[in-house]
Amino acid sequence: MRLFRLIRIARVAYLYGLDSLVLEHELEPGWKTRALYAAQRLMFWRNISAPRAVRLRQALEDLGPIFVKFGQLLSTRRDLMPLDIADELAKLQDRVPPFSSDLAIAELEKAYGRPVSEVFASFDRKPVASASVAQVHFAVLHEKDGGREVAVKILRPGIQPVIEHDIALLQVAASLLEALWADGRRLKPREVVAEFDKYLHYELDLMREAANCSQLRRNFADSNLLILPEVHWDWCSTSVMVMERMHGTTISKIDELREKGVDIPRLARAGVEIFFTQVFRDGFFHADMHPGNIFVATQGEHKGSYIALDFGIVGTLSDSDKNYLAQNFLAFFRRDYKRVAEVHIESGWAPKGTRVDEFEAAIRSVCEPFFDRPLKEISLGRVLLRLFQTSRQFNVEVQPQLVLLQKTLLNIEGLGRELDPDLDLWQTALPYLERWMSEQLGWLALENNIKREASNWAQLLPTLPRLVHQALNTTISPAPNLELENLAAEVRGLRHLLWLALAVAGAALGFALLQ
Repeated sequence: MRLFRLIRIARVAYLYGLDSLVLEHELEPGWKTRALYAAQRLMFWRNISAPRAVRLRQALEDLGPIFVKFGQLLSTRRDLMPLDIADELAKLQDRVPPFSSDLAIAELEKAYGRPVSEVFASFDRKPVASASVAQVHFAVLHEKDGGREVAVKILRPGIQPVIEHDIALLQVAASLLEALWADGRRLKPREVVAEFDKYLHYELDLMREAANCSQLRRNFADSNLLILPEVHWDWCSTSVMVMERMHGTTISKIDELREKGVDIPRLARAGVEIFFTQVFRDGFFHADMHPGNIFVATQGEHKGSYIALDFGIVGTLSDSDKNYLAQNFLAFFRRDYKRVAEVHIESGWAPKGTRVDEFEAAIRSVCEPFFDRPLKEISLGRVLLRLFQTSRQFNVEVQPQLVLLQKTLLNIEGLGRELDPDLDLWQTALPYLERWMSEQLGWLALENNIKREASNWAQLLPTLPRLVHQALNTTISPAPNLELENLAAEVRGLRHLLWLALAVAGAALGFALLQ
């Protein structure tokens, strides 16, 4: 089975001239390279006049849904891929014929251990969406469960062995690429396949997706900017996810949204606010925000609000990641290229021995041309991309979480400019960056940290006198040792400083509790 699949992959690769993508680069000398050149000469009859990026996209579509998803991942690795290939692969759509309704019902009954009619008052046998990993049906819960309209996401039957099979073939292809191509190791094809394997297996666990949805919903519980479906946990499993059915219009239908009275420029600004709120406030963001996953509410109290769907891929950022990004964005906005270089080195992502002046000059050559145009014409996503590419020249490792962020930023920027071509992404984003920085530095940050640690201090402070007394008694040995006696004298002399420290800590705690 695997051999036949491998033969088919090789055949598709030659038909679309994918060997030329490798042979146009410097190859490692050896029999494998000579065999590849010989095979290319034998295929003289091929018509490979289409651009290389188009041929690659068509080949992946021909190979099937798992390869389509792999192409979608490659489109996000703009730090590795040539721009023409990344742009073309971004056009890949994960559209797969639905599996039969009988199979869908069988999967539900297998997950629930009971007939579907006992779980849902009604179940629409016709799917509303179908992709390589799962498909979605609408249903209605029984009155005893609230009688609510729900969307039921069902994992595609038998998808696990298909994925394992194709991932194994991709790993073989990655190893061959490293062996044949002199520059292959720098592109890290095996690491890219491993990253794809990880995200694909995340999507196979619908309980993980349900948890992602629930977390995002909780983060935006008090906001009208973004609405997320409620998860019905009683009916969720690793192969089934049941959530509230959301009503809205896909964001790509701009004319229809305008006809329904949605303020389009406001919608564009709200999208930017949602993104930066997820990134800098929560450090937890929806990382698959293409138009198919974004709807807009057109009725009721939430009219004009975004609706997010499909939570298989989310990104997370640590405090150091957020600090790195905020300082980079603000420094770029202020044209402080030296600070951009320093942040890279301070974060540890650029080698310690990197010369700041050389790195600064390289970043200036990337960024300065963007300021020759009005600010609203600057593409923040492209700037970030060029920064990543320049950083690579200085052996800066691009972090996986920032690759997801870059992909999401490009999606958001594309949506925003499609909604409102005059959207000034910088001016819209700047208040959130400055607000976040003010919360991380200065007196406001100190006050927030004191409040956050107050509960710990409330437990620790009453025990401090006993702990100090125990420490002092342990330190002062009764043995006639001159050095220890001198140390004990010094410790006794420092006791008043310890009590002073306790008094200051107590005052800080009182201040925090009074706020």
